[in-house]
Amino acid sequence: MSDEDYVYDEESGEWLPASELAARRAAADAVEVRDAVGNLLADGDQVTLIKDLDVKGAGQTLKQGTLIKSIRLTGDPQEIDCRYPGIKGLVLRAEFVRKR
Repeated sequence: MSDEDYVYDEESGEWLPASELAARRAAADAVEVRDAVGNLLADGDQVTLIKDLDVKGAGQTLKQGTLIKSIRLTGDPQEIDCRYPGIKGLVLRAEFVRKR
């Protein structure tokens, strides 16, 4: 038996080691972001656009097949934050991209 403290988990009604409970809560807080075909996205991934997108405020259209490098996940499972030359603060919907 380890010397670790046990904590009561109200959701399951069990006594669990503190480290296991912390790991469960971290996994529950993690947001799963999936692209148009169901691939799991992570920070730093490269994605390709699957359709032409008009960028509001930039007066520019991003064409199908455009490569977006180094995405960052937001707290929303449908939005990804990314950079593209000439466009600041670009946020794309995950349904319009495919992992490369």
